Amino acid sequence: MTAVTATPPTLQIGPIALDVPVVLAPMAGITNTAFRRLCREYGAGLYVSEMITSRALVERTPESMRLIKHHESETTRSIQLYGVDPKTVAEAITMLVAEDRADHIDLNFGCPVPKVTRKGGGAALPWKRDLFRDIVEGAVKAAGDIPLTIKMRKGIDDDHLTYLEAARAAEGAGVASIALHARTAADFYSGHADWSAIAKLKETVSSVPVLGNGDIWSAEDALRMVAETGCDGVVVGRGCLGRPWLFGDLAAAFQGGALKAQPSLGEVARAYKRHAELLIEFYDGEENRACRDMRKHVAWYFKGYPVGGETRAALAMSSSLQEIDDLIATLDADQPYPGREAEGPRGRAGSPKNPSLPYGWLDSRELGEAHRSQLNEAELSNSGG
Repeated sequence: MTAVTATPPTLQIGPIALDVPVVLAPMAGITNTAFRRLCREYGAGLYVSEMITSRALVERTPESMRLIKHHESETTRSIQLYGVDPKTVAEAITMLVAEDRADHIDLNFGCPVPKVTRKGGGAALPWKRDLFRDIVEGAVKAAGDIPLTIKMRKGIDDDHLTYLEAARAAEGAGVASIALHARTAADFYSGHADWSAIAKLKETVSSVPVLGNGDIWSAEDALRMVAETGCDGVVVGRGCLGRPWLFGDLAAAFQGGALKAQPSLGEVARAYKRHAELLIEFYDGEENRACRDMRKHVAWYFKGYPVGGETRAALAMSSSLQEIDDLIATLDADQPYPGREAEGPRGRAGSPKNPSLPYGWLDSRELGEAHRSQLNEAELSNSGG
């Protein structure tokens, strides 16, 4: 896995010049400081925090304050916020700016999780045009010189698309870029992302960069998305799970190189251990907590490699770095890269489902008082979509 040399910027998000037009998608429980630092060690791009609810941040809950921390090596501090109340979102952003805690702020309008959409949050929110506009306009104003971006989905389902109208409103409000996960809330993560929607968005938005998200499992996929849609950059989510070296592949590909990481089992094991070490630091030395957090990564890192079920199970039950070390020592480090078996989709795709929405949510494009009272319950910590 060769180090990547940066070239002149290819993507501008406000004052932020990116050497490579690649953004790490916010993923709950994944994109903490530890994982962001690990990915940076392999490549270049913009690395965004996991989603943080604006209400929790305004209340300064211990966990939200932990999640907004960045390591000194993170030279562009990027935070994604989720909120449903314009005032609370603006207050959270005002706090981040006043206390110099972020260089970039992203707003999430893509969460498809039922317990969020059934309260009118996430991918359901842009359906209410006035609410979406009020949140984005207030956020841009509160951010001031800090670039404010948004990430969204196509809409609630194929009969209730919102992304083009929402994008025009966001562009008018002064956002610095717009990212689209080319699925609806109803799609969840199933099937194939509709890249044609990214192309339509690019045709609709002319003054700010458009970023595409969905089904980028390799550097080749990223280049193909840009070629097919004309988007200005890509957002990578599930494709990098257990594969932080994907960012090296992406950097090389966008710079015209042919680098493709083909790590041996030993190299994968070292990356896994490095991830655990960074998590221990993130959790202020709580080794047991960090190792428990690593358990969900086992299947992703060792996908396709000849690691027996007993060893995988033991790694998924490890509670110390020494246990991880001992288990790694039993692996055949010289086992070569297995090829396609280690590539392709990862993470749970789920299946299409009827979105859970507040009663009568689709009856009007404007927010009524009956629904306004439900929105405070929507601010839950869930995946960013």
